[in-house]
Amino acid sequence: MHQRSGRAGRPVMKNRRGTAWSLEAQPWVPGKAFAEVAGKLGEWGLKAPDTLEPLVRQLVTTVVADGGRHVSLHLAEQTDQVLLLAFSHHPRPSRPQDDDVLARLRELGAASCGTEMTGDGRQVWAVLDLES
Repeated sequence: MHQRSGRAGRPVMKNRRGTAWSLEAQPWVPGKAFAEVAGKLGEWGLKAPDTLEPLVRQLVTTVVADGGRHVSLHLAEQTDQVLLLAFSHHPRPSRPQDDDVLARLRELGAASCGTEMTGDGRQVWAVLDLES
């Protein structure tokens, strides 16, 4: 995956499809997030594995629990894989970081995953292999 710096040093995607959603940090938003991701993958003509729904729900539930007003979900696709990144936009979570989230993401089929707390909030991401 090739990235270059854009405005203010932010990464810019090149040579791949991607999109993002800004969502309210509400208990119902993980279901909406899954519907958005599944719809976009279908629009792109891609078939996601059966574990897509629980994986998206886990990512979004994790950042919603930080207690902010909104979360964002980013999706990028390249070479039979998708990257999903959930971002809390809340630098001071209302609860401690869940140390088991990475193990759960791996159980749900993530090829790789990670989490990081930044000055702007928690990021939780997973790379998922697409079905052929």
